[in-house]
Amino acid sequence: MNWRPGSFDYGIGWWAAALQAGHVVIDTAERRLPLRHGHHRYSVCGPNGAQQLTIPLVASTRTIDTPLSDVLISEHAHWRRVHWGALYSAYGRTPYFDHAAPVLEPIFNGHQTHLLDFNRQMQQVVTDFMQLPIVFDYYPLKRSESIEEPVAIRDVRYYQVWQSRHGFIPGLSILDLMMNEGPEGIFTLMRMCSE
Repeated sequence: MNWRPGSFDYGIGWWAAALQAGHVVIDTAERRLPLRHGHHRYSVCGPNGAQQLTIPLVASTRTIDTPLSDVLISEHAHWRRVHWGALYSAYGRTPYFDHAAPVLEPIFNGHQTHLLDFNRQMQQVVTDFMQLPIVFDYYPLKRSESIEEPVAIRDVRYYQVWQSRHGFIPGLSILDLMMNEGPEGIFTLMRMCSE
């Protein structure tokens, strides 16, 4: 099944739908970015609860008319260091942080200028680390292309390191599942798609 996602994010539900589809087409010509915050925002859970992290964008490229392929990352407020610190605080005690950190940290310390490049690298790391059989293609879609929609996704509980303090929090970033369950997280994603 080919699937064109309605959002280009890191959410667990998005990844469950991607796993179900098996083939995801990222429309590099997609516009209306400000209306789709999943392109540059993701949620993690740390000692103080859920926290939303935002990758800042260059103002001139976050307009409704800018295609996704042209959206530029701003280096405002040292966001890379802030995000990596938040990930360390949230997941430093999780079972898979020490295994995932060596492949994630270079992305956060990288020099990507375009949001699409950052997201593409993150998708590759998640796919490889969690051993997910998902193929991503990146190109401008034509209106005539047939894209199927996946079935509904439901929330499924899984181990979260801060659950005893905050209870189970659904709808977090795929990084939450990756750090807490590692490659076993594929079974959680599969259960999210099952009837």
